Amino acid sequence: MSTYPPLNALRIFEAAARLESFSAAANELHVTHGAVSKQIKQLEEWLDVPLFERASGRVKLTETGWRYLVQIQDGLDLIANATSQLLQPDRQRRLSINSTPTLAMFWLLPRLAGFRAQYPDIDLHLVTSDRDISRLESPFDIAIRRGPGDWPGHIAKPFMKEWELPLCSPALLAAKPLQTAADLARHTLLYADTRPTAWQRWFTLAGVPDLKAASSLHFDRFSLALQAAIDGLGVVLGPLPMAQQALDSGKLLAPLAAPLVPVRDYCWIAPRAALDDGAIHAFCQWLEQQAAVV
Repeated sequence: MSTYPPLNALRIFEAAARLESFSAAANELHVTHGAVSKQIKQLEEWLDVPLFERASGRVKLTETGWRYLVQIQDGLDLIANATSQLLQPDRQRRLSINSTPTLAMFWLLPRLAGFRAQYPDIDLHLVTSDRDISRLESPFDIAIRRGPGDWPGHIAKPFMKEWELPLCSPALLAAKPLQTAADLARHTLLYADTRPTAWQRWFTLAGVPDLKAASSLHFDRFSLALQAAIDGLGVVLGPLPMAQQALDSGKLLAPLAAPLVPVRDYCWIAPRAALDDGAIHAFCQWLEQQAAVV
């Protein structure tokens, strides 16, 4: 018996395991649900271990399946990188970056010109998402998430700290002063679904745990809440250094200097199989250098 299982079955297993859905894997790979189910069954028979639990029309990875997925992803990444380099040896190296939307819009984008000037032979493909990296539909070379997190099969390193404090536009502050934490009761507070407990955490540390704001606005992404603050719609619990450029330009003000609440660090994450990739190493090192001069 060969020690190499069918490559097509591994490819289908990786998609089905990552998405935890045979139907979603079929859609991604442009095959039928039956083809996915058949390939997974054949792979399980070949390995002589169950990779999925099947119940009520849904599938879930077994513990063995999860461990196998982590190792398979490393191998498939190596195959994809080797094939890309073989087929396109003279083309520029292309890095796929998957970043959270807020960091991409307010911190990463303003700095990318500097990276391009330093590494003109590296092309960048930037995608934004708040999803856990295990649920991403497209592969990446580097992801940026707040951490630490559980990222099997990947290497990760914190590169930038983050703090939160209330921020608002100069026009809003002129119309409605904000001198103490209690004054927030007269303001509209801006919330993001991705940080649902941020304001309550700040209220507690500011000594006003039961504060009720005059009104509130809610957004599905924090980048929208931050832009709403710039537009004068309310007060946002803004992150530093993400909002530093808006503060430096005068688009936002920080009327309350304290408490400055620390939250989870930002980390770069890369597939373990790509540890020795020069372009990935260069971008991660560049991220750390940029964070050091914030």
